[in-house]
Amino acid sequence: MIIPIDKDNIPYQFEIELAGDVFIFEIHYNAEYDFFTVDLYRDEEVLAYGEKLAYGSPLFRTYADERFPKETIIPRDKAGVETAVTYQNLGETVFLFVSDSDE
Repeated sequence: MIIPIDKDNIPYQFEIELAGDVFIFEIHYNAEYDFFTVDLYRDEEVLAYGEKLAYGSPLFRTYADERFPKETIIPRDKAGVETAVTYQNLGETVFLFVSDSDE
């Protein structure tokens, strides 16, 4: 599964269901340094603020808490060619891939 990001609407929030739980992702972009961040909410509670999208690095990996998504969410490209998440490549070649944590 891929979580779509609409760069034209940034900053914005959207709801997504992951493993039966509903989360709110809030996407931000830092134009000065060309990076994206995600705020994560669940049941109106902020779980993570300003989580940077880093290529090949799972989101929310530093949190060992059952309130967070059970799936692994990793910004990457299918070809394995990219090395960073940028405004130019997010949603073009780099996507937020979701997989079960036990895959």
